[in-house]
Amino acid sequence: MPGAVLVGLLAVPGLAQARGATSVPPASGSGLAQRCPLLAGMRFAPTDGGRPVQIMAAQVVPQSAAGQGAQGEAQPALPAYCKVSGVIDPRKGADGRAYGIRFEVNLPLAWNGRFLLQGGGGLNGSVRPAVGGAAAGAVPALARGFAVASHDSGHQGAVFDASFRTDQRATLDFAQAAVPAVAQLGKAIATRFYGRAPAHSYMAGCSTGGRETMLAMERYPALFDGLVIGAPAMRTGFSNLGTTYAKVMFNQAAPRDGQGLPLPDKAFSAADRQTIRAGLLAQCDGLDGRADGMIMAVAQCHFRPAALQCHAGKQDGCLSAPQVEALDRAFAGPRDAAGRALYAPVPYDTGMVDTSGPVSGYIADGRTDILGPPNRDLSIDLDARAAAIRADWMQALTDTDGWTDLSSFLGHQGKVLFYHGVSDPWFSALDTLDYWKRAGKTNGAAWAQSSRFYMVPGMAHCQGGDAFDRFDLLGAVVDWVERGEAPAAVVATRSQGIAARPLCPWPGYARYNGGDPDRAESYSCAEAPVAGAAAAAGG
Repeated sequence: MPGAVLVGLLAVPGLAQARGATSVPPASGSGLAQRCPLLAGMRFAPTDGGRPVQIMAAQVVPQSAAGQGAQGEAQPALPAYCKVSGVIDPRKGADGRAYGIRFEVNLPLAWNGRFLLQGGGGLNGSVRPAVGGAAAGAVPALARGFAVASHDSGHQGAVFDASFRTDQRATLDFAQAAVPAVAQLGKAIATRFYGRAPAHSYMAGCSTGGRETMLAMERYPALFDGLVIGAPAMRTGFSNLGTTYAKVMFNQAAPRDGQGLPLPDKAFSAADRQTIRAGLLAQCDGLDGRADGMIMAVAQCHFRPAALQCHAGKQDGCLSAPQVEALDRAFAGPRDAAGRALYAPVPYDTGMVDTSGPVSGYIADGRTDILGPPNRDLSIDLDARAAAIRADWMQALTDTDGWTDLSSFLGHQGKVLFYHGVSDPWFSALDTLDYWKRAGKTNGAAWAQSSRFYMVPGMAHCQGGDAFDRFDLLGAVVDWVERGEAPAAVVATRSQGIAARPLCPWPGYARYNGGDPDRAESYSCAEAPVAGAAAAAGG
């Protein structure tokens, strides 16, 4: 596993390390393997509201080595574990379809006494393997000895299939009810299997999983001791409005077809995208002490697209006035007729021009992707759109951006770490940062003593991009909860190779001090540029 040693063991002064220390003596032995299939015949108490529980299968999965999955994805090495599958409240819905909260609980035969609920993604609809990989570096929670649970949030379907919303119960399960139901049941199954309750409970997730983890913090504050929240889908109505608005702005700068409609794929050519990236790096790359194609000093980067505007007609190497205006407006975010922000600004970062993934960077490339065909609108009624979002009862139920009173969660010494990729094309990292700051104002010193926020330069939505996107915040929150060790920087690596950087808590950033640029020890966390320092040349 490339980078595993750096992520898990690298000893750098001031950097938190991933640790596998157990909170209680491990529960293990052949007796657990023999007990596993018996779980299928056991009865468990109904969840809240009297919803029945059905265990469908329980079997031992043998230890496995690292390898590749069916789609070529990396598969981590996993220990032997008891895999329990089941469903909460199986029933036929109002639309005649089968519903129920399907779940998976994986119980390692060598248990470290901890429980983790794994967050979902998109609109869920399937039970993802319960391994606990979110923000866990190279070693997922199951491989560390956690009991891990996952679920489909109460319906089956494709990742963005919203047809379940015709059923009231399924809608409520997706919005919030599945999280406490599966958490409580997962702990009960672990307690029955091991003969003792988990010593500590955690939850981690990104995107929808981040929203679910925020939901647990806000509405079920006693469920977990530690949380890791990544790029939360905390107000999708307005984040979608932000991306739609940006596409309309880009369309206004695009050439037209014979019917007068914009050609979104021609708003910015490949040469224009290279010009934007080069201009951004020229203005911001050296602020972190090293010109290496990455912008680590996010807060200090104040990119001015106007500096790239052509002086004598459009040509390669510069941008037209409409292109500059489109960038300014799109990244500033939408505002209503009274000038009030409807969504957060989006930070300029290198991934904004990317076209290599299944979804383009924030500067849309006009192709059909997993979200559908390209937008070809030339105008947008922001006030009407905002009013419709505010009137949507589903948004009111699922959104988690408003509630900041976390006194109960913090009162039982709960700890929470946030992270967000700066190049996320769906949700603005500045919106998540705004929530984190507002929570700080509401909760005061207790928040400062219990939470950290990490910007991940170059990272797209939850992972990927030209970024150091492999880092162990799960280990960091465990150490904070169980040892009282507040996290500083954590070591981050790329998915391939051995290069490492410190991932610094906000408002810090990794500043290059000299030495081997691929070693984390060559950087330190700083909060402002060093006066008079010249950017070092680098690759």
